[in-house]
Amino acid sequence: MTLGYIARRLGVFVIILWLAATVNFIIPRLAPVNPIREKLLQAVSFGGAGKTDMERVVAVYEEKFGLTRPLWQQYITYLQDVARLDFGVSIANFPSAVMDIILRALPWTIGLLLLATLIAFAIGTVLGALVAWPRSPSALNVVLAPLLTLSAIPFYLLGLILVYFLAFSLKWFPLSGGYTLGTIPRMNLAFFLDAAYHSILPALSIILASVGTWAIGMRGMMITGLEEDYITFAEAKGLKGSDIFWKYALRNALLPQTTALALSLGFIVSGAVLVEVVFGYPGVGTVLYRAIQTFDYFVIYGVVMILIFAIGLATLIMDLIYPLLDPRISYQKR
Repeated sequence: MTLGYIARRLGVFVIILWLAATVNFIIPRLAPVNPIREKLLQAVSFGGAGKTDMERVVAVYEEKFGLTRPLWQQYITYLQDVARLDFGVSIANFPSAVMDIILRALPWTIGLLLLATLIAFAIGTVLGALVAWPRSPSALNVVLAPLLTLSAIPFYLLGLILVYFLAFSLKWFPLSGGYTLGTIPRMNLAFFLDAAYHSILPALSIILASVGTWAIGMRGMMITGLEEDYITFAEAKGLKGSDIFWKYALRNALLPQTTALALSLGFIVSGAVLVEVVFGYPGVGTVLYRAIQTFDYFVIYGVVMILIFAIGLATLIMDLIYPLLDPRISYQKR
C-alpha cells in the first residue's frame, strides 16, 4: 500500500463528507418558508417558551446562518460550523447544544449495537461456514432453519415479542430503559451491571434477527470457495480438515463478509432506531426519533452528519486493511 493511495482514499473520504454537508445545507432551503423560524414560532404558540426568548433565538439563528446574506456566504459559514462539529442549538431542548445531546446518547448506542453486531457476526459467520462445510454434522441444518426464520422478522417486532414473553410475562428482564429509574449514571461497577442487565433484551433482539442473515451470506460464499483450485490442492497435500477449513476455506470466504460488517458498524451510530424506541433505550436512535417527532432540524442534521462520517470512516478503514486480510490484494501499481 502506497502513501499516494492512502492520500487518494482520504481525499475521497473528505469529498463524501463535503457532499453530505452540502445536501444537508440545500434541502431545508428548498422549502418555500424558513422551517427553523416556523418551528420556533410554533413553539411560542403552544406556550413552549416566552415570546421574547423565542424572538431572540430566531434573531440569533438568522444572524448565525446569515439568512439575510447571500447564499454563498451562508454556505461558507455553514461549512465552517460543520468542520468544528457545531450543529447549533436544539430547538426542542433549547439551549442544549446538538453535539452535547448526541455525545450523551452515543456511548449507549455504541455499547449496545457494537457488541450485539459483533456477536451476531461471529456466530453467524462460523455457523454459515460450518453448514457449508461437507464434513460438518447434518444437525447444523436444523439450527439454521429457525435462525433464517428469525432473520425475516424486523428488529422492532422481535423486540416486542421478547418484551411480552421475557419481560411482561416471565418478568426476567426490565420492560424498558437503559438503567433503573431514579438511578444517577455513574462510572462504577453497580451502574455498569445495571445498564448491562437492561441491554440484554434489545441486544438479544438484534442478535437473533441478524445471525441468520450473516449465516446465509457466509454459507453462499463458502460453497463458492469450496470449488476453487486451492481447496483441491490443499486436500491433495493431505492437510487436516480443520486446517483446510480455518486457513483456506473460511479465510478466503471472509473478505466479502468483512466488507458487510464494516458497513454495519458504520450504521451503528444511527442506532437501530425502532429497537431503541421499543425498549426506551437512551441511544442515538431514540434521539433521532424524538427529533423527527418534534421537527428538531438541527438534531436531525447532526445525527445524519455523524452517521455519514461513521459509514465513511468504517469503509475507509476496511479498505486500508484489506491487504492484511487477503495478501492477494495489493494497491501497488505493477
